[in-house]
Amino acid sequence: MKPFASRSPVRRPPGALPAAFRTAVVAVIAVFALAAAVTVTVAPGTSVASSTASLDPASIDRFVRDYVKETRLPGAVVAVTRGDRVVHTAGYGRTASGRPMTARTRVPVASLSKAMTALAVMQLVEAGEVELDRPVRQYLPEFTMADRRAGEITVRQLLTQTSGMADSAHPDLTLAQPRTLEQAVAAMRGAPLATDPGRRHRYHNPNFFVAARLVEVVSGRPFAEQLSAELFEPLGMERTASVGSTTEMPDRARGYVRAYGTTVARPQPRWFATGSHGVVTTAEDFAQWLIAQNNEGVSADGRRIATARTVALTHTPPGATKDTDYAMGWWVNREGNGPPAIQHTGQLLTHNSMATLLPEQGIGIAVVTNTGMIAGDDAPQIMEGLVDLARGEEPEVSAPFSMTADWVLAAFTLLAAGLGVRGVVRAGPWVRRAVRRRWWVVALRLLPQALPILLLAQLAALMGLLMNRSGTLAQVAYAWPALVVWAAVGALASGAVLAARGLAFVRHRRRVRRGAPDAVGASGEVSGPAQPAVNTATS
Repeated sequence: MKPFASRSPVRRPPGALPAAFRTAVVAVIAVFALAAAVTVTVAPGTSVASSTASLDPASIDRFVRDYVKETRLPGAVVAVTRGDRVVHTAGYGRTASGRPMTARTRVPVASLSKAMTALAVMQLVEAGEVELDRPVRQYLPEFTMADRRAGEITVRQLLTQTSGMADSAHPDLTLAQPRTLEQAVAAMRGAPLATDPGRRHRYHNPNFFVAARLVEVVSGRPFAEQLSAELFEPLGMERTASVGSTTEMPDRARGYVRAYGTTVARPQPRWFATGSHGVVTTAEDFAQWLIAQNNEGVSADGRRIATARTVALTHTPPGATKDTDYAMGWWVNREGNGPPAIQHTGQLLTHNSMATLLPEQGIGIAVVTNTGMIAGDDAPQIMEGLVDLARGEEPEVSAPFSMTADWVLAAFTLLAAGLGVRGVVRAGPWVRRAVRRRWWVVALRLLPQALPILLLAQLAALMGLLMNRSGTLAQVAYAWPALVVWAAVGALASGAVLAARGLAFVRHRRRVRRGAPDAVGASGEVSGPAQPAVNTATS
């Protein structure tokens, strides 16, 4: 989901910052730019250089194992298919509970679930029970919002995320998490729309909560049962299921966050997930899903789950909106000179995933790692190498940008702490100079000290603007710990300097009242009582 450059096609939604916050986040943008430009790569002559540049099991294992070793990635699973056969499925490293990861380890695929929800809706379209361009409310009368335009939202607009719903109007991850699809739909009754339906694309999980609830109501059975009966069982995905929340995932979706070159095991907070990011699967099972996607809806053993036209439609962005290449649970990545890739990423705070289809070659690739979003953007990095292999190119181990950026932030953090100590020590001399200036000059000189405090207070909002998603400061601390540490130390240092200057000023005023206005020393203390002048002249 994210705004950093890459060699191979990897879709990350763009973000932008408004001018009002430009000054406050200039340092953050500098870190992003540096991290995007500087990647950690394996030096020539290492084992990666001996790759056969072919997408075969040995080359896949060699590259992923090198990546795990070089980046200290705790664990990952990979699935690779070509046409109607499985090329390779494997696990590497360990889970947060210490169990070896294998091709049969159950992992959350997060937002890769959206494509499955979209196909479940399209199966109802094929059956004549749903029409894509009819209003959602025709099938789901309970779907209401505090915006009359919501009645115009069509089924197609839900699946292409052009409904007008957005995090800016309904930040679902910052709100109390529902427990059922019915509650998730009801939670939107007080929310407005951000844009007219069909006008713009806005990535928003509740689009797929509503789509999953529509599947429940139209099919007449719980969403998880419908997915199992119509998708997972026909494809032979025996260890795959749709769960209601992250607490129902294996080991409660416990994983890792990256910080300062190391990884720390962390629990995943409870998020409601049904329809949007609730599928749990294995590398072996997900390979079957990739085959069906590249094989026009037909499984490896010849069972059809959807028509070729339906599958193609889920891979095709809507023509009505020109601001996106998002189809139905898939991005169409047209970057670079090569043929387009069909992709999607998925992220929890403790896991990230990515799936890529290369239609011209009939190749499907999926990666899930047990590191979280932003700082642990490992799945897209591994995907780049595997796509390079698929295209006959030698892959490089490019580490997550945080492995460079965190050390830049560490330097900024130490600098902020040092400047804070210096400011506290020199509070007295600062006050001595300040009292001789006009009040508005003093206020302007104090203003920069407030910016780090403002940055920390608004960090979650700023990151939400960068990532096109709304979250809390606690969630940002999961996603990028080093960034929050830097912001917190900067705010603490600025607060300490302001407090020290305030205290020194109060002491100075007390001395003024006692008749000793110029007795402020370097530490803000008065050196001693003023002595009367002594006349040394003789009579």
